Formats: sequence, C-alpha cells, structure tokens
Amino acid sequence: QVQLVESGGGLVQAGGSLRLSCTASGRTFSLYGMGWFRQAPGKEREFVAGVRFTGPSTYYLDSVKGRFTISRDNSKNMVYLQMNSLKPEDTAVYYCAAGKGSYVPQSMADFGSWGQGTQVTVSS
Repeated sequence: QVQLVESGGGLVQAGGSLRLSCTASGRTFSLYGMGWFRQAPGKEREFVAGVRFTGPSTYYLDSVKGRFTISRDNSKNMVYLQMNSLKPEDTAVYYCAAGKGSYVPQSMADFGSWGQGTQVTVSS
C-alpha cells in the first residue's frame, strides 16, 4: 500500500507556471512507475504524464507535450509535475498516482492508487 500526498496547486493566469509535488510513503517507491492524472468538473479522469521507476523514460498526454515535465527523486520519495504555458483548459484537480509495475504508466489503467488531489485553476 502506498500513500500519496500532493501539493503545489493554485490559481494562475494563462501562460503562467506551477510545479506540483507528490510525497510517497508506505512501499518501496523506487520500484514503481509514477504519474499524474487530472479530472475537470463534469469530465472523466484524464491521464497526464508517467515516468518509469528509475526515470528518465516518460510519457505524456499529447495536449501537454512540450509544456509539462514529469520527474522524480527516488532519494526523497518525490514526484514532480512542472507545468508551463498553462491554459484555461488545464484547469482540473490533479492527482499523483502510483503505477502497478516498474514500467512507464501510459493510461489510467496503469495506475493502482492515488492521492487526494490538488486543485489547479488557470484563469484566462
């Protein structure tokens, strides 16, 4: 069982940046792929990014490629999502998620557990 706690969300203007952080505990963090997904009001959960257990292999939702960067620090049990050039359509609750194996998560089906989420709001 893994426990995940997200932080770093907030309100930002379009074109701005935010960095989300996720602290993991409870199992051997470095053995599993990690990622982020989001859910906007009235919409389904949407995979955003994934990273392999050791990095640097990553995978992104097409609409965030070139704007978002996922990274991890296994020495600190942390995962990050750097979000640049934010758009109003990026507004959602963002969740940190643990993969089911060591591979790079590439869809919602690859996630086994997640945190409580952090709100990201991008104003136009």
